[in-house]
Amino acid sequence: MLVETQPSLTPDQFNRIAKIVHDDSGIVLTEAKRGLLMARLNRRLRVLGLSEYGAYCTLLDGPDGSEERRKMLSAVTTNVTAFFREAHHFESLASQVLPPLIETARKGGRVRLWSAACSSGEEAYSIAMTVLEAFPDVARYDLLILATDIDPLMVEKAETGIYSEASLQGLDPTRLRTHFSPSGNSYEIRASLRNIMRFAELNLHQDWPFAAKFDVIFCRNVVIYFDGNARRLLWQRFSNQLHPGGHLFIGHSERLDGSASAMFRLAGPTHYIATTPESAR
Repeated sequence: MLVETQPSLTPDQFNRIAKIVHDDSGIVLTEAKRGLLMARLNRRLRVLGLSEYGAYCTLLDGPDGSEERRKMLSAVTTNVTAFFREAHHFESLASQVLPPLIETARKGGRVRLWSAACSSGEEAYSIAMTVLEAFPDVARYDLLILATDIDPLMVEKAETGIYSEASLQGLDPTRLRTHFSPSGNSYEIRASLRNIMRFAELNLHQDWPFAAKFDVIFCRNVVIYFDGNARRLLWQRFSNQLHPGGHLFIGHSERLDGSASAMFRLAGPTHYIATTPESAR
């Protein structure tokens, strides 16, 4: 039986790819990740009909490399998520954050929430369920949830709103009945949630196409893959993108640091409130 020979990745090639990943996304790939990187990129080489990483590096650096860079980032990013993961955040969202925002919306104000690394959509839809349960007539008002991710495949999956029964294990049965419809062997998000959602591909390390600010940002378990400079820059950008009094939720193993940490105050476990002065809303 023939055994397929896998392309080998030299130290120089690894460093070239790791630099591209870091420059494009802020993600740090250490030498310890070489095996993981090869496992994820070997499929890209097969798809492209390439037999070795030298040719792949040439493609990435070439004039037509931008599309492959996007696909490479999709391959190397880690997507671990679940509905209502870190449940205390959604409890704080319901009890502390949403009541004044609902009042703002009822008075004709604009309210925006952002799931900044939505992966396959579980976090964003958990936010939407929390909103709808607290604000049943939300569709009548100007409240929207933006869900973005660097991985276009994850954004596409999230936008379909279809989930396997296994991925819904642990979800409250009442929520399952209220917010999902059976779809074959899976379940599909109902229109009541879809109507307050918008999905888009977005690289947090690059330019953001936002003219207005947000009231709530979720960005959890993302900066653990960044180096210190990229992490601190992201905190600064979130501070600039939030209204004063806006809320930032980050991952359980993450902490604010750098100059931006002075622009937030702690409101709960990995839950921060922006305090940066700005002109009137």
